Parts: sequence; C-alpha cells; structure tokens
Amino acid sequence: MAKTQDFTTVLKDMMGAFPVDTKAMDDAFKTSATLNEKLSGVALEAAEKSTEISAKWTKDTLTKLADMSKAKAEPADYAKSMTDFASAQAEVTAENMAAFAEIAKKVQMDTVELMMAAGKDFSEDATAAVKKATNDATAAAKKATATAK
Repeated sequence: MAKTQDFTTVLKDMMGAFPVDTKAMDDAFKTSATLNEKLSGVALEAAEKSTEISAKWTKDTLTKLADMSKAKAEPADYAKSMTDFASAQAEVTAENMAAFAEIAKKVQMDTVELMMAAGKDFSEDATAAVKKATNDATAAAKKATATAK
C-alpha cells in the first residue's frame, strides 16, 4: 500500500528558509492606527464646530421668532415683523452656510495633508520591508545553495 508523504517537515524547512518579518507588519499597523486616530480627530473637531454653529443658529432663530410672535398694536406691524424676520434669517443663513463651508474646507485640507503624510509613511515602511525581505531571501538562497553543495 502506498504511504502518503509527510509534508510537515518540508513546509517547516521552506518556511524557515523564508522568514516573515513581523516588525514590518507591526509598523504598518501602527502607521494605519495613527492615521485613523488623526482622521477621527479631524472628523470629531468638525462635528463639534458644526454642532456649535447649529445650536447658536437655532437659539438665535428661536429668539427672533419669540420677538415676531409678540402681540402688535397695528396689523401692519405683523407684516413688518415677518419681513424683518425673513430678512434677518436670510442674512444669518448666508453667514452660517459660509461658516459650514469653512469647516468643510478645513476638513478637506487636513485630510489631504494627513493622507499625503500617511502615503509617505506607508511608502517608507513598504520600501524597508521589501529591502529586508530581499536581503533575507538572498541570504536564505545563499545558505540553501551552500548547504546543497
């Protein structure tokens, strides 16, 4: 009866000849985790500023609505009050939309800056890992060749 060859030793020798550099993987993970932390910081800062703008806008609107809803002496005063409210809201809306646009612009600039820095870090990590792997593979090949002779 044919006996199945045990490949455990063969695979063990092969894996030993080409060691895996876990430091490169650790460095890539750390770089990725740092990038994620910084991107989260950008997003949270933007959310905080947006919330502040929205809350202030809402509070101002409610104050103006309270003024508008007060009883007036003349019917024409109601029309004037509504016109004043609409005019003030248009102005405030433009200001707040500009503030939101500034936040979005800052987020975009910060994100691009972080991505450029991360790209450089990942490139450096990859270059170092490939160089080390090449050196290790060359050394292993030389060792295997010397052992085979």
